[in-house]
Amino acid sequence: MAEAKAGLLDEESIKSVGTEEKKVIFASSLGTVFEWYDFYLYATLAPFFAALFFPPGNETAALMSAFATYAAGFLVRPFGAIVFGRVGDMVGRKYTFLVTIVCMGGATFLVGLLPTYESIGWAAPVLLVTLRLVQGLALGGEYGGAATYVAEHAPHERRGYDTSWIQTTATLGFFLALAIIGGCRIWMDAKMFAEWGWRIPFWLSLVLLAFSVYIRLKLHESPVFQKMKAEGKGSKSPLTDSFFKYPNNKFVLLALLGATAGQGVVWYTGQFYALFFLTITLKLDYISAYSLIGVSLLIGTPFFVFFGWLSDKIGRLKIIMAGCLIAAVTYFPLFTGLTHYVNPALENYSAKYPITVAASDCNFHVFVGPWSKFNDCDRAKDFLTKQGLSFSSLPGEPGKSVVTTIGASKIDGWDQPKLQATLKETGFVAGADKTKVDWVMAELILVIMVLYVTMVYGPIAAFLVELFPTQIRYTSMSLPYHIGNGWFGGMLPLTATAMVAATGDIYYGLWYPIVVAVMTLIIGSIFLTETRDRDIRTYDHSMLP
Repeated sequence: MAEAKAGLLDEESIKSVGTEEKKVIFASSLGTVFEWYDFYLYATLAPFFAALFFPPGNETAALMSAFATYAAGFLVRPFGAIVFGRVGDMVGRKYTFLVTIVCMGGATFLVGLLPTYESIGWAAPVLLVTLRLVQGLALGGEYGGAATYVAEHAPHERRGYDTSWIQTTATLGFFLALAIIGGCRIWMDAKMFAEWGWRIPFWLSLVLLAFSVYIRLKLHESPVFQKMKAEGKGSKSPLTDSFFKYPNNKFVLLALLGATAGQGVVWYTGQFYALFFLTITLKLDYISAYSLIGVSLLIGTPFFVFFGWLSDKIGRLKIIMAGCLIAAVTYFPLFTGLTHYVNPALENYSAKYPITVAASDCNFHVFVGPWSKFNDCDRAKDFLTKQGLSFSSLPGEPGKSVVTTIGASKIDGWDQPKLQATLKETGFVAGADKTKVDWVMAELILVIMVLYVTMVYGPIAAFLVELFPTQIRYTSMSLPYHIGNGWFGGMLPLTATAMVAATGDIYYGLWYPIVVAVMTLIIGSIFLTETRDRDIRTYDHSMLP
């Protein structure tokens, strides 16, 4: 490899080096696709799991509990980054992401064996959360290993292009999850899928795990890591060197706030939040929503590679910053556009019949438990939220637990039959009418949001690898990546749903990704510099002026 860089190899040897490079990209990417597939199965089924693993009584609260469980896997990702990052910097890249994929595949398979709340009560969500935590720990170690491994094999002038293939894996894993779940829903009726069919995609992960391990066992250790170890330059304490020594710790913080936080919220808004908005708020059926998102992913995925390639030409940072800026400016019109083109009846009804809820004792439920108590206000807001309707909250009226106003009609107290009758009388239609959906415009909006994802995500692996020296690279890049994506991004569905439930505005949750994206734009533009010209074999923060 060193001779190839020096230009001393003959044509046959150069071809061999190129073949090895492709093998590294293929094996690393394929394994990571399967690992993302495992992780995002739950994310795709989170609204469905609300009824399986949480107690009945308040569907919005159960949904938020499902999202909280979904978020739990993201919350522990930075801890996985710390544990496995340290192992990767001390023992090796290849060994570490072999361990992570076994943990991920095993935990995913076990989710497919879990009894539901109806069978074992509160033990069901406890076991589900435990397995989500294992998944999160494993993913915390996987991404940094795969990205570092590929980058350290890549030629200097193609590092953005080569690592961009790793960046396609999260979206392809999501697409694979959508395709398999969608296939099961088409093949089975709703009753069969709810009873046992949902388990099939989780069982399939065992087959994917065996294939992934087989492929990765054939890989060799990164040449940059081998050279570092041979020269005795490895870090004896990568955690200390990464997070407690200046200026390394400064760059970890800047990588988080000035790059990965904004990238994370743009990623999850353009894919998962868009999916949940279609199904939960706009009431589009699952198959149609999966199809729309799936097509947008297929159209958008090649742009990960395009923006990775472009970052080799013009730089990584400016592309990431541009993606954050455009996303922040356009999210509100894009999501209101989705409502207009997917469920125009909902848009028209909301404009014609403003809704208010007057009460003084509403509760805020994030995770449902035996401690949860639902009063009349909670039930009224839950009912309206389930319909995808926006409402305004007003102070309570004396002597009344809750008063709901729909247009000119007033409903005193919690009276579901009267609420349903009022909605029917005023012309409300539950669910999106597929004959009224403008499929082309809806798809165009979703593709635009996926393009934002490719802008911020395509170059990020190369940028993070180049930001840190070899001896602490795995540890240093993994933590800000997984806090940015796992905490800022992974918490988005829960946070945005909570913001919508608290305010009654179906678009209010968009303020969360917008504020985070703007923060990243400001910090990244001011405090970070371009990295594409750095030699990752020799770069060290001590070289900086």
